[in-house]
Amino acid sequence: MKTAVNNNNGLMTEGSIFQKILFFSIPLILGNLLQQLYNTADSVMVGNFVGSNALAAVGASSSMIYLLIAFSQGAAVGAGVIVAQYLGAGDKKSVSDAVHTSLVIAGILGIVLTIAGIVLSRQLLEWMKTPEEVMEQAVTYFRLYSAGMFFGIVYNMAAGILNAAGNSKRSLLYLAVASFTNIILDILFIAILDMGVAGAAIATDISQAVSCILSMAFLMRVKDSYQVSLKKLKIHRRIAGSMIRVGLPTGIQNMVISLSNVLVQTSVNGFGAAAMAGYTAYLKVDGFNILPVMSFSMAVTTFAGQNYGAGNYDRVKKGMYVTLAMGFVYTVLTGALLLTFDDQIMGMFSRDAEVITCGKLAMKYFCPFYFILSILHGLSGALRGVGKSIPPMVVLLLSLCVFRIFWIWLVLPHFSTIEGVYLLYPVSWALGAVMIIIYACTAKWLPAGRQQGKVR
Repeated sequence: MKTAVNNNNGLMTEGSIFQKILFFSIPLILGNLLQQLYNTADSVMVGNFVGSNALAAVGASSSMIYLLIAFSQGAAVGAGVIVAQYLGAGDKKSVSDAVHTSLVIAGILGIVLTIAGIVLSRQLLEWMKTPEEVMEQAVTYFRLYSAGMFFGIVYNMAAGILNAAGNSKRSLLYLAVASFTNIILDILFIAILDMGVAGAAIATDISQAVSCILSMAFLMRVKDSYQVSLKKLKIHRRIAGSMIRVGLPTGIQNMVISLSNVLVQTSVNGFGAAAMAGYTAYLKVDGFNILPVMSFSMAVTTFAGQNYGAGNYDRVKKGMYVTLAMGFVYTVLTGALLLTFDDQIMGMFSRDAEVITCGKLAMKYFCPFYFILSILHGLSGALRGVGKSIPPMVVLLLSLCVFRIFWIWLVLPHFSTIEGVYLLYPVSWALGAVMIIIYACTAKWLPAGRQQGKVR
C-alpha cells in the first residue's frame, strides 16, 4: 500500500486548508497576472504607437490563436491531475512516467499546432470575416505568433507539472522573467524599431522561449520524483490513457468554448475596427479578473487531486468551499475597482474616443458578474481534481458554447448595437453556475470519509 508523501514536499494533504490553497494560489495568480501583463503590454504599445487598426488586428488573431492552443491546455490539465494524484499516493515510479509522457505529448502538440497556425492563418481570419483594413496586419501577427507556439505549449505542460508538485513559485519566477523580457522587447521592437504588430508577436515568441527553457532546465536538475531525463522521454500507454481520460474532456471543452469565442469575435468584427479595438483592449483588462479565477480553479484541482489520491475525501470538499469563498471575495473587489477607474484604464490603450467607449461599455456588462464565473470554475476545478472531468465539460459546453451559439443565431439579430454581444457573457456564466451547483449538490461524486488506497 502506498502512503502519502509528507507535505514538506509541497503536498497539500495536511495542514490548514485555507493557507495551503491560498499560498499555492498566490504564485499562480501572480504568474497569470504577469503573463497577462505582457500580453497587455503588447496591446498598449500597439494601440498607442501603431494605431487602432493594429490593435484590432491583434484582437482578431488572438481569439483564433486561443482556439488552436485550447486542446493543449486541456492536455496540461489532465497531466497535472494525474501527476498530483500519484504524488498524493506516494507512487514515485508512476509520477516519473506521467511527467515524461506528458512532455512528449506536449512536444507533439506543439509541432502540429505551430505548423497549423502558420499555414492556415489567412484562411481562418477570412472565415472570421476580418475587415480588409486590418487583415494584413492580423495575418502577420498570427503567423509570427504561431512560429513560437511550440515553446508556449511545452512551457504550459512544464508549469502544470510544477504546479501539481506544489512548486508553483517556480512558475511565477519564470513568468516574471518572461514578462520583463517581453516588455523590454516590446519597447525595442515597437516604439524604437517601429516593427508594428510583427514586433509584438516576435517579442512574445522570445519571451515564451525563455520561460520554456528555464522551466525545462529546472525540471531536468530537480532532485525529486518529477525530475525529467531526456533518456526517459517516451509515451507510457497506461499513463497516457489516464491523461486522455481526464484531459480529453477538458481539451474538447476548451476547444469548443474557444470556438464559441471565435464566433463572438466574428460578431464583434461586424461592428467595425473601432469596436474590435475596444473589445480587444477590454479583453486584456478582463484577464486580470478571469485569470485569478482560473488560478483558484487550478489550485483546487491540485488540492483535490492530492487529497483524493491520499484518501482524504472530507478534506477535498472543505477545500472546495474555501476556494469558492476566495473566488467570490476577489471578483467582487476587483470588479468594483475596474468600474471605478474605467476611464483611466481604457485610456491606456487608445486615444480614440470610440474605442474607449466600446471598452467601457464592455466593463459595465462584465465586471458586476465575475463572481458567478468564479463559482462555475471553482466547482469545476474540484470535480476535475477527483477525476470527474466529464460533468464540468458538459456544463461548460452547454453554457459557454451551445447557449452562446444559439444566442448569436437567435438573439443577436434583434440587437442593433454591440450590447447584445456583451450581454451574452453574464447570462451564459449564470446558466453554467446554476448547472454545476445542481450537479455538485445532487451527484455522488466523492466517497464519504477517509480511505487510504491506490489512485483511482
